[in-house]
Amino acid sequence: MKIEDIVSEWDKDCKVDETELGEEAVKIPKLHNKYLKFFMAERVQLFRMKAENKKLRKTLLEYYLGELDREELKELGRDQFYKKLLKNETDTYIESDDAFIEQTLRVSMQQEKVDYIEAIIKSLNNRGFQIKSAIDWYKFTNGTI
Repeated sequence: MKIEDIVSEWDKDCKVDETELGEEAVKIPKLHNKYLKFFMAERVQLFRMKAENKKLRKTLLEYYLGELDREELKELGRDQFYKKLLKNETDTYIESDDAFIEQTLRVSMQQEKVDYIEAIIKSLNNRGFQIKSAIDWYKFTNGTI
């Protein structure tokens, strides 16, 4: 799911009808369930992407240390790396590698999605209190308390 889709869904769901606060209170568990499902799916995807990132890092380490055979190089779509690096120099090469940068950006975007959905869930956890406060305010302003 794209972050734009999640934002669009939340734009629809975040609105509270102040004239039907009881109905809004009843909708909270459904919304919580909906966004919890999004959260779990996106978090599982994040775990997969982090694992792929670790695999890529290992492969690039082997590449920059010259430990890959021809078949692995062909599979990676690269030519032999001939410069001899010290182990402490490989981090610089790995972190500046285009494939690693691209994968790291994807992981970061996925983390942003997970964080956004988590913030939505926290907001939904507080919605019941907000609705109760609104009801109490209406009672107070109408003199029914």
